[in-house]
Amino acid sequence: MTLPGRKRSPVLFHRADDNPILSASVWPYPANSVFNAGATRLQDGSTLLLCRVEDFRGHSHLTAVRSRDGVSAWQIDHEPTLAPQPEYPEEEWGVEDPRITYLPEEDVYAVLYTAYSRNGPGVALALTHDFRTFERRGLIFAPEDKDAALFPRRFNGQWAAIHRPVTAVSANMNLAYSENLRHFGSTRTILEARAGAWWDSRKIGLSAPPIETPEGWLVIYHGVKTTGAGVLYRNGLALFDLEQPDICLLRSDPWCFGPRDLSERVGDVDNVVFPCGTTLQDDGDTLHIYYGQADTSIGLATASLRQLLTWLRNNSSRPELTRDRMLATDD
Repeated sequence: MTLPGRKRSPVLFHRADDNPILSASVWPYPANSVFNAGATRLQDGSTLLLCRVEDFRGHSHLTAVRSRDGVSAWQIDHEPTLAPQPEYPEEEWGVEDPRITYLPEEDVYAVLYTAYSRNGPGVALALTHDFRTFERRGLIFAPEDKDAALFPRRFNGQWAAIHRPVTAVSANMNLAYSENLRHFGSTRTILEARAGAWWDSRKIGLSAPPIETPEGWLVIYHGVKTTGAGVLYRNGLALFDLEQPDICLLRSDPWCFGPRDLSERVGDVDNVVFPCGTTLQDDGDTLHIYYGQADTSIGLATASLRQLLTWLRNNSSRPELTRDRMLATDD
């Protein structure tokens, strides 16, 4: 029932009817849970997910799955695709939550993932051409840090990566630059958690990698709020300048995607929807969003890029900054 004078929020993320699309029950080897998958479209148009798989020790590795349409008939690697290696002590307790960015200039896929050890979670980088062999670059952001992804092109000759360091006083989204994809610096905060009763009051972090649009870089980010029943993970939108990605143009006040279905409400970690990857379809508008459900399984949702931008403009803290440049989303 909708109360008088209240408008129902539009549905922006349309869940697949057969969610979850992937879970431990279909895995070719023993696994406790399968969730938080990075995503990309390969050169032949097929979709690849790099899934976080947690074993019965509680340690995670990454396994690739492939599909022609990105929806069904998933082909799962029969053994871990990217597993912790002894020569990388930062991976001692597992590798988690990958984000994939294709870098056209280098003709390579960059995978930023959480490397977990007794020192805490840090961000590591691996490069691959085929998701079968990987060139590990090791840690690029020391613990405690996670929720990281690269932009697909350089800015003034430098690569840029969003990441989320945690300090004694903050857990905000930062941006750092690199000339060589090895050493990152010139870090600055680009989005902060909002104190008080906000849905993103405890901490925030990048969900899927930035999506380039004519109006700016669209970012789906997650916000965490502490409730009497525990933490609650939901997602909002932000838009960053095309040539100066440290400048936030728009940020949604409300959240737009949160736990709803039973598979999102109940699991190893209750009340979590956590997208780590999106793919843009051939129409240039339809997004496939792949998200972790309660740290237990993987769901699929679809959304219109045009509708996301329009909603963001209408639900932003600062819509006046880009009103003129976003008129094209209404055409």
